[in-house]
Amino acid sequence: MKIATSAYPLDFFDSWAAYEDKMGKWVSEAAGNGAELLVFPEYGAMELATLAGTNVAADLEASLFAVSDRMEDANKVLGKLAAEYNVHILGPSGPVAMPDSRPVNRAYFFSPDGKVDHQDKQIMTMFERDPWDVTGGGPLKVFETRLGKFGVLICYDSEFPQFGRALQDIDFLLVPSCTEALAGYWRVRIGAMARALENQCVSIMSSVNGEAPWSEAVETCIGAGGVYGPPDTGFPSDGVIAVGEIGRSGWTYAEIDREAVAHVRNDGVVRNRTHWAEQSGRSDSVTIVDFH
Repeated sequence: MKIATSAYPLDFFDSWAAYEDKMGKWVSEAAGNGAELLVFPEYGAMELATLAGTNVAADLEASLFAVSDRMEDANKVLGKLAAEYNVHILGPSGPVAMPDSRPVNRAYFFSPDGKVDHQDKQIMTMFERDPWDVTGGGPLKVFETRLGKFGVLICYDSEFPQFGRALQDIDFLLVPSCTEALAGYWRVRIGAMARALENQCVSIMSSVNGEAPWSEAVETCIGAGGVYGPPDTGFPSDGVIAVGEIGRSGWTYAEIDREAVAHVRNDGVVRNRTHWAEQSGRSDSVTIVDFH
């Protein structure tokens, strides 16, 4: 399987046709290079707010609902492209308004045969909590496809090992991210790599990249696409299968054999996933040693 993961720049759109054209070009390019799985980043959908005008896009509260109002139509575009190019797509996440709570941060997953479902972010960053007031959404999911089993941990979620453990049966972990500084990029990247180590799976990180001066929420972002595995049998010794240049927009590609995941789990030099349960009891209590 060939994977394409993005470092994605946000644009200001003057028309819906401009948005359709952009998405069509990105999907066409990746599919034309043989990719079967395409991964877009967290809050990549914020550019939809520009269709409501500069004032709305610049307003933190109004932009949440401007994006939410257009997500259904955006999903139709991505669903059509997934079918046309016979690819699976994790779409750019964005805020989705809920009937009885604040908006959630939601990423939709599209299959080429018309199936679509979503994964919500679980734990909010400080900015998402205040001032934005975005809230955690629904449960973690496993997406079973012809390419393998996928899970999604959106940005900050990738930094929590219990989420990774809950998805221990997946082959591939998708990590869409949006980070304003290199420290944030590295936090997510380290989280993605740690989850690949613990679960002996492949993690695939995408990023928002560049300037969006029309939005306080995504005004400056930096990152890169990356594909990571456990540094063990059948994978690179540093765990880096492919990584893009930080700060440079575009696709990063990687060839992955799903059997490599099964192989490292069964025959790896270490067996983190298998031995996880041996922590129980040993980690339940800590002995304090007084060296005063």
